[in-house]
Parts: sequence; C-alpha cells; structure tokens
Amino acid sequence: MSINDLLKADDITKALAAFKAAESFDHKKFFQMIGLKSKSSEDVKKVFKILDQDASGFIEEDELKHVLKGFDKAGRDLSDKETKTFLKAADKDGDGMIGIDEFAILVAEL
Repeated sequence: MSINDLLKADDITKALAAFKAAESFDHKKFFQMIGLKSKSSEDVKKVFKILDQDASGFIEEDELKHVLKGFDKAGRDLSDKETKTFLKAADKDGDGMIGIDEFAILVAEL
C-alpha cells in the first residue's frame, strides 16, 4: 500500500509547497491540508505504518526528521527544531518515539 492509496496526491503536493520554507512546518495544518484528519482511525494507522520506515512499530526521531519524504519523495527534511517540536507534541509517554496510538491521538487532536 502506498500513501497515495490513502491520501490525494494533489493535497499532499499543495501541503508540501505550503511548508517548503525551513522552520515553517506545522503538523496540525499539514495533517488538515492532506486530509488525514477526515480519515478513519484505521486509515490513520495505515499512514503511520507507511511512515514507520523500519517497521519497528514506532516513528523515531531520525524517521520523523524525514517524515515529509514519506508523503512524497520531493518533501524536505524537517529542521532539528521542527523535529523536536513535532516529537514533543506526539510523544505522550515520553519515550522519545511516536507509537501508533500516539500518532492516532495526535491526528485526532487537530
């Protein structure tokens, strides 16, 4: 399964363009723009599994830095500051990683 099976490529392209500048990434706005907020929890979890590049069951900080590339290869890397802000917002249990349920909660909080 690919990300484009779950989300519209057009929406992803527009969202990536909106956050092209360094230090501009806002996960809440990004997830709204790509339509993730309107997806079922099952689809949100499918997106998580695509973004979990090493299939560990977690999105670690190094994977999170490259998260936009998980939506489209043309996506940029997040800055260290953006990565840490995103991780802090999602990591509810403080283990330094985002689990599948934490990701689902983060998307639902939008």
